[in-house]
Amino acid sequence: MRKVSALLLASERRAISGLAGLYASRMLGLFMVLPVLALYADTLVGATPLLVGVALGIYGLTQATLQIPFGLLSDRIGRKRVIAMGLVIFALGSVVAALSDTIFGVIAGRALQGGGAVAAAIMALLADQTREEIRTGAMATIGLSIGVSFAIAMVLGPWLAAWAGLAGVFWFTALLTLVGLLVLWCWIPAAPRRRRHRDVGMDRQQFKSVITRPDLWRLDLSIFALHLVLMAIFVAVPFRLLNAGVAIEYHGLAYLGIMALSFVAMVPLIIVAEKQQRMRLMCLVAIGAIVFSLAGLGLPLSPGYWLFVWLFVFFTGFNLLEATLPSMLSKLAPAGAKGTAMGVYSTSQFFGAFLGGTLGGLLAHYGGLNAVFIGCAVLALCWWIAMWRMPAPPPLSSEVLALHETQADALDLLMERLADVVGVEDVMVVPEERLVYLKVNRQQLDQAALTKLMAPPKS
Repeated sequence: MRKVSALLLASERRAISGLAGLYASRMLGLFMVLPVLALYADTLVGATPLLVGVALGIYGLTQATLQIPFGLLSDRIGRKRVIAMGLVIFALGSVVAALSDTIFGVIAGRALQGGGAVAAAIMALLADQTREEIRTGAMATIGLSIGVSFAIAMVLGPWLAAWAGLAGVFWFTALLTLVGLLVLWCWIPAAPRRRRHRDVGMDRQQFKSVITRPDLWRLDLSIFALHLVLMAIFVAVPFRLLNAGVAIEYHGLAYLGIMALSFVAMVPLIIVAEKQQRMRLMCLVAIGAIVFSLAGLGLPLSPGYWLFVWLFVFFTGFNLLEATLPSMLSKLAPAGAKGTAMGVYSTSQFFGAFLGGTLGGLLAHYGGLNAVFIGCAVLALCWWIAMWRMPAPPPLSSEVLALHETQADALDLLMERLADVVGVEDVMVVPEERLVYLKVNRQQLDQAALTKLMAPPKS
């Protein structure tokens, strides 16, 4: 078995840092609009709460529709070409929104932004650029960058809007995209190879088995509901801050304090979830926190300090789920099907964002701000009930090993021997990729037996 090295190659460091920054800057541009669009909608002709909600979430529809086709296209014409094309589309959408003085123009711009659906291509390029033994850590870096970009967007968006207006937020997004193009072509190395990766890309043959598994679709439901609720409440949260006496130019500071405290509160809960194998419990606790916080936000009381308490509780639950759901998915996905499971998961997330913005706009339009929070609380309660019967995920993790030439001639025997190793729960051998995909329980894994079995023959 190939010896695992913790040291990154120079090309891997450049690929991971560049792609993480590229992904984060793109998500930053999408997220910065959340805390400001509803507040500045009165500067747009034809704006209504419903159309504001559509503008917030419409990018999710185009993202969900195009991310898999863009990923497959990158297999054919190259990762960098597809990523560059997506970034140009994203920049054009930002310019369209920046130049628009109507809500319909902003909707068109946001939809075009979502049309630059390069998430799958970025992850595939990352897989091309990294070795199997460090790929999981590289993908975790991308995930961390998304969380950081969301926190920064909550602070930076209100500040930019107060200084340069809503158009300034979109112009800044377009500028970020141009910087991303420079990073793509000047910093990220050219991929030494281009092929599909079962731990990153979508495999059509595995699609049916992934979407029909109850444990996996519960996680898809969770990320769908989480982003639906997030997008819906930002039709109303900025006005709650205004009613609490927070001036627009200080909204960023309010979000900074709330997000910082919620990250601090989340850390011990993640430790309990991961180290003590309490993921199911922490998942239910997080959803419950979201239910109670939304119900609290919907109470017809004077805002006061309770607004900040409820927002703190909400974002603690939100951040906890953002961190634990992908980890649970990695544990539950069958060997060699992680990429397919992640594709369905991401598509569910984007559809949730689209429907959340639309739902929040509808509730605000016909029922007012309180209706947005109460409606989302009811949906979150239904989500909690659906997750109640979820079994605890097993303490499994994925491992990818390289096949040697002599092993490729006796695959059936190799699979039997791998399945007999203590701690190996699932085995998938892919001869054309010269790889073995395993699901292992690291607490029980007989590492010595696995190393001996996969060792190259002595010459």
